[in-house]
Amino acid sequence: MTHAKEPEGVAAEVRKPQFTSIEICAGAGGQAIGLHQAGFGHLALVEIDKYAATTLRENIEVHPKWDWERDNCDVLCQDVLEFEPERDLKKSAGLYRQGDVDLLAGGVPCPPFSHAGKQLGEDDERDLFPRILALAELVRPRAVMIENVRGLMDAKFDDYRSRIQAQLEEMEPSADGLPGYKVVGWNVYEAEKFGVPQLRPRSILVAFRRDVLKDLKYEAPAPSAERVTVYEALKDTMKERIKPFKGGSRAADAQRVFDTWKKEANKDVAPTLVGGSKKHGGADLGPSRAKKAWRALGVSGMGVANAPVNGQPTGTENRDLFGADGPMLTVRQAAIIQGFPENWEFTGGKTAQYRQVGNAFPPPVARAIGESIIEVLKAARERDQAKS
Repeated sequence: MTHAKEPEGVAAEVRKPQFTSIEICAGAGGQAIGLHQAGFGHLALVEIDKYAATTLRENIEVHPKWDWERDNCDVLCQDVLEFEPERDLKKSAGLYRQGDVDLLAGGVPCPPFSHAGKQLGEDDERDLFPRILALAELVRPRAVMIENVRGLMDAKFDDYRSRIQAQLEEMEPSADGLPGYKVVGWNVYEAEKFGVPQLRPRSILVAFRRDVLKDLKYEAPAPSAERVTVYEALKDTMKERIKPFKGGSRAADAQRVFDTWKKEANKDVAPTLVGGSKKHGGADLGPSRAKKAWRALGVSGMGVANAPVNGQPTGTENRDLFGADGPMLTVRQAAIIQGFPENWEFTGGKTAQYRQVGNAFPPPVARAIGESIIEVLKAARERDQAKS
């Protein structure tokens, strides 16, 4: 991973964030980026995948805007079932205390509820709702945010959702008298309505500790951006990919690829990016239905393209760029479709990188929801300060 660090001599003041968070199942940072942009400083990011955890560490290390996390955030590569804040937090140990964390967030695994799987729900061993609820009881954050797929909202999971909500709302007070929670929203958000060039509907639960919420009202974020087509999102990177062939023997082929792709890709946003499961043998854009949707946008979903090296072809352009179904996406292009900043780099091989992207929560959606949570936290703080 290579990044340009902040020039020497440029000293920016490192300010402690007003609001803190702990995030589990953090992946490669999609939710963490959005919450950071919203105003949360991360005390801990917990992720079991070694490549994703390395991605988090290396990006935090080089991005100036993450300088507070560089000194105070524990990036833990471990099973969340084994995560114990009192024991495992090192950098942030002096900042952590039960009841003082502003937000506990997590995009718990989606296979138990995904339409692409068997939808075994709580019978799936990958269901981590019980764990994040247990952590909420242990940590007692001021707010809780849980992300999952839209399939969780299916009628077959009505009873399970009711029990999750009841567990939060009927939680016994802590030893110090901290109360349980009030679920203020459990809604489906479409990423395309927040400037992400992709459908990607996600269900989001938001809850506040009762002593924080009191008389305050939570306002869910409203759609905030115009639709961005696949062409608008990827046109610059696609131009970069055909540039090495300009003026050469394949110049006409390259221009034809771009023009054909532009015509199709300008029609719509992308389908939900899938293919991040480790059950897949390699990196591709998902099952037949997903590949068909990508083909309608001028993109081949049969694999993921090798990225140009120093602007030069990799020798796999017949497969990656000039295929009959159109160009394949590079990992970087998939990350743009997912809403990642262009300077966020991924570690590991191509398949490992694509899985990190495919499993992510779009940062712009996380930011919008994070900002809506902070509005309540700010109002609660101002209310309580006025009374003291």
